[in-house]
Amino acid sequence: MPGVGQLLRSLFSRPRRPAPEAVADLPADLDPDTLQRLERTLGYRIRCRELFVQGLLHRSFPQNGAHTNPSNERLEFLGDSVLNLIVGEYLYHKYPGSPEGDLTKFRSRLVNRKALAAYANALDLSRFILMSPSAAQSVGKGYETIVSDTFEAMVAALYLDGGFDAARTFVERQVTAAIETGTVVTVDENYKSRLLEYAQSHGFGVPRYVIVKQDGPDHDRTFTVEVHLRNEKYGAGTGKNKKEAEQAAAGEALANIH
Repeated sequence: MPGVGQLLRSLFSRPRRPAPEAVADLPADLDPDTLQRLERTLGYRIRCRELFVQGLLHRSFPQNGAHTNPSNERLEFLGDSVLNLIVGEYLYHKYPGSPEGDLTKFRSRLVNRKALAAYANALDLSRFILMSPSAAQSVGKGYETIVSDTFEAMVAALYLDGGFDAARTFVERQVTAAIETGTVVTVDENYKSRLLEYAQSHGFGVPRYVIVKQDGPDHDRTFTVEVHLRNEKYGAGTGKNKKEAEQAAAGEALANIH
């Protein structure tokens, strides 16, 4: 019976390219020229075209009569796991002295929805996504979810088509670029504390945070908060909870002040 090390090497040392789920009729707008542009965007030579077509198919994409094309949701599921492994390994080597708790926090900032959307936007991945016109016009949280899910699906497609090394090369390139440009950060940014310190040292008193809007169902609510100094609005922000929205508002206030 093979040991754990041998089993892991067998899983990740070679490309695993099972046949993709059948894509009935390839959309006419995903022609060879489009796939070549996708190859340049990903920095990867595509072997199995259908696999990447599936990775770009959002569930809203109109179906063709009796034929139903599988959406990218299953690839998104796999991509999430591959992405966590790659980023975990990346951080393990990048920060050799960091304890497990810090590495976990770093990883959560590099693989959350906002970070994945930032990677996708840097690639302009949305121009390749196959979805309904209404989904294409979505903004805010809905759009962020669509592009971040597609990014994960692309990671899975790369993994299945080219193996673990191909997926790792792609992910590490996006993560490194995002960290270097400041698009995604791994350090704590306590904007509320910084704003409080600034306000008190300049005679503004204590910042006042006001919830101005709540959207979405109870299990998936989005808050919009404004921050006021001397009864004047200095910033606004949104978040999945009040604390996150207040931090975003404080960050905008500091940007406006400076």
